[in-house]
Amino acid sequence: MSRQKIILLGATGSIGLSTVDLISKNSERYDVVCVVANRNAEGLAKAARRVQARHAVLNDETELDTLADLLKGSGITVSGGRQAVLDQCAEPVDLVVSGMVGAAGLEPNLAAIGAGSDLALANKESLVCAGKLVLDAVKRNNVRLLPVDSEHNAVFQVFERSNADHIEKVIITASGGPFRHASKERMRAATPADALKHPNWEMGARITIDSATMMNKAFEVIETLHLFPLKPSQIEVVVHPQSIVHGMVQYSDGSLLAQMGPADMRVPIAHCLGHPERLSVDAQRLDLATLGQLTFEAPDAQRFPSMRLVWDVIDKGDGAGAAFNAADEMAVSAFLKERIGFLDIVSVVEDALGQMEARNLLSQPSSIAEVLHIDGEARRIASDIISTI
Repeated sequence: MSRQKIILLGATGSIGLSTVDLISKNSERYDVVCVVANRNAEGLAKAARRVQARHAVLNDETELDTLADLLKGSGITVSGGRQAVLDQCAEPVDLVVSGMVGAAGLEPNLAAIGAGSDLALANKESLVCAGKLVLDAVKRNNVRLLPVDSEHNAVFQVFERSNADHIEKVIITASGGPFRHASKERMRAATPADALKHPNWEMGARITIDSATMMNKAFEVIETLHLFPLKPSQIEVVVHPQSIVHGMVQYSDGSLLAQMGPADMRVPIAHCLGHPERLSVDAQRLDLATLGQLTFEAPDAQRFPSMRLVWDVIDKGDGAGAAFNAADEMAVSAFLKERIGFLDIVSVVEDALGQMEARNLLSQPSSIAEVLHIDGEARRIASDIISTI
């Protein structure tokens, strides 16, 4: 069996590390052409050696000499800079695993799709910011778009496209994060350390904060609309604190199909790496008798206004999605630097969206350049708002 050629974007983040673990344990299946990271030279060197990558690229060229020293004598070539990342993605491979964080993943993802490579997507921001552009490119280049996020991968596994007309709704779950039952007063006083204590998942800082505000779930609602043939009214979010059921599909005959599994991102990543086959993963097996019970509840849009805001963003289209993501990136960064409070995060996002709409800056983008323009304007406006808090 010939080995699959793989490119891994975001090799030093949580998705990247899980992917490296899986590939290293299935090295007979995969030929890693390139691993990419932003600026973590030490982490990238370790990942490159572990998966025996041919090439390693740092987006931030300032650490390139460090990377070259760390990989000296390994036979792994190195390069740096944004263009080097895009050049690697423009080379066709069997599968690109995109674990980059934020809107920075959009251009590499589109370059990979344009090269005819299948894309295993964990970078939800690409669909939030430019869903139509991405899906048009997928269709034009006849490639597969495989969802890595646990919720979307769960739905993907139980979504019968041949019976799409018989699907009543899709349910994606949320853990509720560290403030599931916290009062507004408790949330107002929350520190970055408090918000980074996710009860179930080990993730990067931004997505962990987004989980605490439920902004991450708002992004995932938008992503669901792009990944599956659904109307907004067919998507439901439920809080499921055990993080065992990741996604469900309700059919017209009364059947509710659910995908269950441990809170381990290697499970959905392995599904994408092996698809349509299955890989063996040494993840914890569920013991339902020990679990005892699984609970579900509706999200509280009063304490988590992102659950209200997302539907307005959907109504306005991809331009609003790009602004939604950019303003959130700025607000989360400011919170982590203790420049604003926890409850200010979504307030900054909502205020920025309002100002963008008032200035007619939320039009549907028809190119990457237009997406990046909206992104830049939203960041500037959000920064101005943050400076007044």
